[in-house]
Amino acid sequence: MKAYDRVLLKLSGEALAGDKKTGFDEATCIKVAEQVKQLVDAGIQVSIVIGGGNFWRGRSSETIDRTKADQIGMLATVMNCIYVSEIFRFVGMKTQVYTPFACGSMTELFSKDRVIDCMKQGGVAFLAGGTGHPYFSTDTATVLRAVELDCDIILMARAIDGVYDSDPKVNPEAKKFDEIALQDVLDKKLGIVDLTATVLCIENRMPILLFGLSEEESIVKAAEGKSNGTRMTVS
Repeated sequence: MKAYDRVLLKLSGEALAGDKKTGFDEATCIKVAEQVKQLVDAGIQVSIVIGGGNFWRGRSSETIDRTKADQIGMLATVMNCIYVSEIFRFVGMKTQVYTPFACGSMTELFSKDRVIDCMKQGGVAFLAGGTGHPYFSTDTATVLRAVELDCDIILMARAIDGVYDSDPKVNPEAKKFDEIALQDVLDKKLGIVDLTATVLCIENRMPILLFGLSEEESIVKAAEGKSNGTRMTVS
């Protein structure tokens, strides 16, 4: 099973909300936890970033200052990580939530050494709060943390099952890529990962595997290198 030694799993908030589109779908979260437990039991070190879109889409607001909107989004990711980490504990895993800013006793301050030590001891590290600064998405935070933690790959689980040449919701003839260079993602302006995150991946040679969370055992398949998603590569 073990295709990688250390991975960063990015979960979209919308995917965790299931059909409700907001909040959490507990059954979905439990399925995610059970799959990640298989990875950890197989000796794979796992850290997790969760988006905040099931609670907050600050950039769509025309009445709130962008900095404040992004701060609300960071707090949404903290709520998501605390909740999902408890689901992970329910299925028998050790977890710790880390943030780049102080949250009282609810989280620990992020440091590379702390997170790696957590993973080496069989725990799952939840990386909440984005970068801690406005104007950076959770995609960018994901790549930053993956590079810092020397991960082999980013496993990006979303509601969509891969990278397409156009929006499959709008164009039923949209072509799905099995593999695509991150430079092509940039050049074609596919927008599947934001600009800053894409450039950071290219500069640091960090590949991404994007796949649909709803597929059966999708996270396990991704860790085995058997995913039906799209691998975004660096040359």
